[in-house]
Amino acid sequence: MKLAGQSSACLSLLVASTLAAQVPDPDPARFAEEIAAFARWDEKNAAPRDPTLFVGSSSIRMWNTAERFQDLPVVNRGFGGAHISDVNHFVKETALRYAPSVIVFYAGDNDVEAGKSADQVLADYDAFVRRVGDANPATQIVFVAIKPSLARWLHWPQMQAVNARIRSYSEARTNLHYADVATTMMGADGKPRAELFVPDGLHLSTAGYDVWTSVVRQSLAAIR
Repeated sequence: MKLAGQSSACLSLLVASTLAAQVPDPDPARFAEEIAAFARWDEKNAAPRDPTLFVGSSSIRMWNTAERFQDLPVVNRGFGGAHISDVNHFVKETALRYAPSVIVFYAGDNDVEAGKSADQVLADYDAFVRRVGDANPATQIVFVAIKPSLARWLHWPQMQAVNARIRSYSEARTNLHYADVATTMMGADGKPRAELFVPDGLHLSTAGYDVWTSVVRQSLAAIR
């Protein structure tokens, strides 16, 4: 009985430690105006049928997807500073309402910078995948790898860990895909290519989006 009690206590400590390691999600209410703006746009405009939906943080928001993917019915619902938890909170407003056939997803960058672990980021992405699957199991999802950047270079080892976890997770499922933009963004010195960024060292330049567009197009071509 003593051993059983000790085992139970150890399990409780392990659970408590795991919960303590979880970084609290930021308040999604900070995006209320951005989400309201999406709704106002939808009231005045008709979204395409079976679109390729781009959703996630500022790297999605700043990507001129309508111009770079003119051959596809595109909807862009990026909102800057978003964590995956924010996308999950607003998944109906930013993704499911458009009944997309394909989703191109970029988030996780801000999550790692905020201190979230690879386990926590993967769990949040899994929650997104499940929500989409519940709405339509046929929807294809392309996860754009978390990018290496000059501004967040100290976080790159953790970002690599997240990318590896999500790549393995995606490769085990037929409707999930992994777009490896990260490898192409690295220079011969093993660091991010400076020309791929605007002066803040975080957001992408035109050359950076050239790389992303090329890699993601390859993923989309494989799906279609």
